Amino acid sequence: MKKDTSQKPIGLVKSTFISEADTRRKLAQFVRSAPILSMGEQTSLFETSFAKKQGRDHAVFVNSGSSANLILVQALLNLGKLKQNDHVGISSITWATNVMPIIQLGLIPVAIDTSLQTLNVSPSTLAKQHATTPLKALFLTNALGFCDNMNEIVRFCKKNKILLIEDNCESLGSVVNGKLLGNFGLASTFSFFVAHHLSTIEGGMVVTDDDTLHQELVKVRAHGWDRNLSSRSQKKLRKIHHVDPFFAKYSFYDLAYNVRSTDIHAYLGNIQLPYWDTIVTNRAKNFSQFEIAMRKNPELIVPEVGHMDIVSNFAMPIIAKDVKLFTKYRKRFQDNMVEIRPIIAGNIADQPFYKKYSSQSPENSNARFIHERGFYFTNSPELTVSEKSRLVSLLQP
Repeated sequence: MKKDTSQKPIGLVKSTFISEADTRRKLAQFVRSAPILSMGEQTSLFETSFAKKQGRDHAVFVNSGSSANLILVQALLNLGKLKQNDHVGISSITWATNVMPIIQLGLIPVAIDTSLQTLNVSPSTLAKQHATTPLKALFLTNALGFCDNMNEIVRFCKKNKILLIEDNCESLGSVVNGKLLGNFGLASTFSFFVAHHLSTIEGGMVVTDDDTLHQELVKVRAHGWDRNLSSRSQKKLRKIHHVDPFFAKYSFYDLAYNVRSTDIHAYLGNIQLPYWDTIVTNRAKNFSQFEIAMRKNPELIVPEVGHMDIVSNFAMPIIAKDVKLFTKYRKRFQDNMVEIRPIIAGNIADQPFYKKYSSQSPENSNARFIHERGFYFTNSPELTVSEKSRLVSLLQP
């Protein structure tokens, strides 16, 4: 296929927001008129609305998906659900800041190989790793909108007393066995960076049904103080620690950070949240079109999604069967002005920071295979008919 420079580039991100012009206009009006721009009413509304849409009891909004991971791990440590030097399983195909808090906070990451068929940790790869290195927790990444056998993973974790949490930053709206991804573990994290399903420019969320964990997350988000807790929780905490109400505003109860977002970002979340169904539907339809084309191409490995109800695909992975074919398709997409990226961070255990701070040197042959032979292109919900046709044509043998 010859290089075509006459076509417009297809980037990973088409716009900052869905309904860009209207969102920018409303944002400008909000900034001009809102009495408070720091964390306030808009944040509370976004948390309540997002939790309801996701089907969780609680949501805590922070300044990024990475911060969401950080406060979740810290909160679990504060509550004693995890302890330093505990082994925490992680998906070998994941993002750096899923792993970094584990290392930074004195836990030991254990990279678990993924399945070539789902790009995710499977019950078999989990069981194999746990037999070698018993795990206290599993921080599961639902990569690119996909998952493996979640019910079996949940059963295995319960049976072996493994604390399950999910990174759902790339899988908002994906459904398996009638349940949204992000609702299988004790808690899950989301990202609202511009490239993700919902955009607040920068932002992240932790969701959970656990009341105690929710209260701890609220403290850990902002300094470890109690200002954002309910009055009932404040009174209980102050009584336990003998804190006079006068000193309460500057009393700090456990290890914490300041990773608050602002009402500006939360306002954007409240504007974008009503587009959830449109975004998910468009991504699922796009994925189906790309998948059909890929299944006709014997040179590519197609993700297995027959067990999933809805695939809210973050980006479309291309995994070639050998390195020569990878080079062929990589050049083809680049020559035709389609922006592509590696599949997340590739095999996370091969990343420089992981090698520096971890003594584990896992083979992770599937993750390495995906890294060396894979890339992804956009699955924007705003792709035009002509852009989708062009991408489908590039998927031909």
